[in-house]
Amino acid sequence: MDEIKRNKRRSCSFCGRPESEVGFLVTGVNANICENCAEQAHSIIVEAQRIRKGTPKLKKSDLPKPAQIKSFLDEYVIGQDDAKRYLSVAVYNHYKRLIQPEDDQNVEIEKSNIIMVGSTGTGKTLLARTIAKMLSVPFTIVDATVLTEAGYVGEDIESILTRLLQAADYNVEQAEKGIVFIDEIDKIARKGDNPSITRDVSGEGVQQGLLKLLEGSVVNVPPQGGRKHPEQKMIPVNTKNILFICGGAFDGIERKIAQRLNTNVVGYSAAKEAVKIDRSNLMQYISPQDLKSFGLIPEIIGRLPILTYLNPLDRTALRNILTEPRNSIIKQYVKLFEMDQVKLTFEAEVFEYIVDKAIEYKLGARGLRSIVETIMMDVMFELPSQKVESYEVTLDYAQKQMGKVNLSRLQMA
Repeated sequence: MDEIKRNKRRSCSFCGRPESEVGFLVTGVNANICENCAEQAHSIIVEAQRIRKGTPKLKKSDLPKPAQIKSFLDEYVIGQDDAKRYLSVAVYNHYKRLIQPEDDQNVEIEKSNIIMVGSTGTGKTLLARTIAKMLSVPFTIVDATVLTEAGYVGEDIESILTRLLQAADYNVEQAEKGIVFIDEIDKIARKGDNPSITRDVSGEGVQQGLLKLLEGSVVNVPPQGGRKHPEQKMIPVNTKNILFICGGAFDGIERKIAQRLNTNVVGYSAAKEAVKIDRSNLMQYISPQDLKSFGLIPEIIGRLPILTYLNPLDRTALRNILTEPRNSIIKQYVKLFEMDQVKLTFEAEVFEYIVDKAIEYKLGARGLRSIVETIMMDVMFELPSQKVESYEVTLDYAQKQMGKVNLSRLQMA
């Protein structure tokens, strides 16, 4: 009876709530603490330790050189040497800006935001994800398609910095030295020069909102993502030292490039020079004025001074992507089967067949994955239940699997 009365009298020494009102009470010699107060105490200690340690300082000796960054990218991404070089130099210069002493402001180094242009499946997002693996600064990838002007359904422009804060574990000082990759930047292009009765809430308005982020200014960022929590306290973030890398397919921009190249052709000598133009890869001749013709406003283009392109993938590149990189598609499937103690092999002709289909579907490297998935689906379903030590994917089997899919689509049509 005395024990029951004593349990009723026990309460948390921090918040004062009795044991009957809390889920769990840790008792000590002369004090008690409930689970809620214990969690709060833990978070306070973690934050205090982080502040005491401070943000680790970058040293010049620790900086990865452009050649080292590129060689790391080579392990995961096939080809695209020009884009890799631009990206490596931009990231290296970003590091050097971060280690520039504050008292050494005789020459202030400006950040070089970069924009990568290339058709779908050429590796823009893969380059960004790969470079994030080796960086010692916060890095986040944001999709521009969900961004809208403030007050409309979608995400505010400030949500870009919210993601960066999350990547930095809400350490503002670290986040202010981070890198942001904005994917699908072409989807916020101006819809047209003609005035419309409908407001372009996900086009030019978003570009105008991005200006303050790209050029460098103090932005009040909602830590939980904006409109859903209007009562939350804003966090000021200075974007002066945040490097922005943008990427987009810019589908149809080849026509703009072709028009510009044709207008430059005047006279016999100019016609001879036009013969040298590689019509199969017009993207290599891209210039800022083509981006303007496509629908990016001049102010945005001026704040993305480094413009680079990704080459379309030819047959050789697609074949190498299938098997060569460290995380190639085929190596992933071999690993998956290895976990079931099954040795998976492919006939060499199967790889050529997969590449043929990828070229036929015009989906770039992204199409390789869906084709291999289609071929392997039945095998992945059946083999784990069977006691099989090895399996070889033959050309006949691959053709049969693809034929089944094509037949079913014809029947649905």
